Amino acid sequence: MSTSAPVSSADARMSHPVSFVDAWQAVVSGNDGLAAERANVDRYKHMEDAASDLNLPQITATAKYTRLDKAVEIKPTDLIESMPAGDAISRLAHSLGVNGSQLDALFTSQLTDRDVFTSSIRAIWPIFTGGRINAAQDIAKGQTEEAQYLLAMKQQGTFEDLSKFYFGVALTQQVLATRIEVEQGLKKHWQHAQKLEQQGQIAKVERLQAQASYDKARVERQKAQREMEIAQVALTKLLQLDTPAVPSTALFINPSLPPMSAFIEKTLTDYPGLHILDAKKKQATGLMTAEKGKYYPEVYLYGNYSLHEDDTLAAKTAPDWAVGVGVNIPLLDNSGRSGKVKAAHSAMKQVDYLRAQAEQDLSVLVEKTYREAMQALEEYNGLASSLSLAQENVSLREKAFSQGLSTSLDVVDAELYLASVKTQRVAAAYQYVISLTRLLAVSGEINQFHQYQQYQGVEVQS
Repeated sequence: MSTSAPVSSADARMSHPVSFVDAWQAVVSGNDGLAAERANVDRYKHMEDAASDLNLPQITATAKYTRLDKAVEIKPTDLIESMPAGDAISRLAHSLGVNGSQLDALFTSQLTDRDVFTSSIRAIWPIFTGGRINAAQDIAKGQTEEAQYLLAMKQQGTFEDLSKFYFGVALTQQVLATRIEVEQGLKKHWQHAQKLEQQGQIAKVERLQAQASYDKARVERQKAQREMEIAQVALTKLLQLDTPAVPSTALFINPSLPPMSAFIEKTLTDYPGLHILDAKKKQATGLMTAEKGKYYPEVYLYGNYSLHEDDTLAAKTAPDWAVGVGVNIPLLDNSGRSGKVKAAHSAMKQVDYLRAQAEQDLSVLVEKTYREAMQALEEYNGLASSLSLAQENVSLREKAFSQGLSTSLDVVDAELYLASVKTQRVAAAYQYVISLTRLLAVSGEINQFHQYQQYQGVEVQS
């Protein structure tokens, strides 16, 4: 039996068959949500690169133009008055007949003009910051790791969404195929009832029962057709295709699954949500280190080199370059460093509690999903005998009806029971595939899906 509903040749030309693996690759490369998360990762990588530059010296070139209210001059009288023996020198000059105004007129020197222009290169290189630079780099690295694991979580969620959309279409295709079988079977039964009525072998009510059942089956088939088209539209939009997407990968089951403990262990080791909490703890640790670093002195090297000087006495006497070592010692800080250290410590404790709770929740989720998968397998396998019985019952009821030993209602009931068993089986297979994809997603084994489907899977047919 085909796993998909029959389509016309025109519909086949307009459809786009796609395997689940190809669909996943299309989503990975074209999904806007994943692209946004990748851009976020790039953003924090650039921020991490920026943090690495904190180890480099800061070099700046400066140029300044200054307009003074008057030129700076030095007068002999000002120089004499500033000397310890200035009074004695003034009395000696006065005794020799030389007054201050004469000295000023003869020996006044101009240090700078009113217009002053200077330019220089200045460098500051921190050599000890109390661990604040390393802390800032650790925080930036933690933010990058958090963004990467957020991307991984987004991929897992998108993988589960694709599974629901893709195999949802496969499910509706098989349900439609079953409804078509029921419609065809009841049409044949109705036509058979017409002949028997004409031959006087059955009453008119039996033929009417057959006709009503056929009409209802046709309505159910049309409903299944619409449901399949709706599911197909959702898948087509997700894959960003111009023509309707048609799954070429059928529903499947596996004879068995690895033990539950393997999925739990892998989940607790590789689940991105746990690594996000680890990255947050790294950031909290870095923040605490940075705040503690404010208690330590900051040591730095500095240097200055003059590029341009005016042709003045002050410029000639000033040195061309200077280097040195500086120390900043915090005596009183108003940033609340003590409270921030305690806050960072509380954040670390919060992350520890969140991680413990997340591990517990993940264990419950994996166990629940694993049991749902096993239940779906048991239901699918357990209905095999019911399917054989329903098929045999349809054959027997048809023969009995033709011999007048059974009513039309018996034939209809047999057909509908067969359809219900088939639908229940494919629904169980769908539930199994959805549970399997969730198990593989949370345990970080998305790439193993093809192994379960292609090499270990048993294709489900309606």
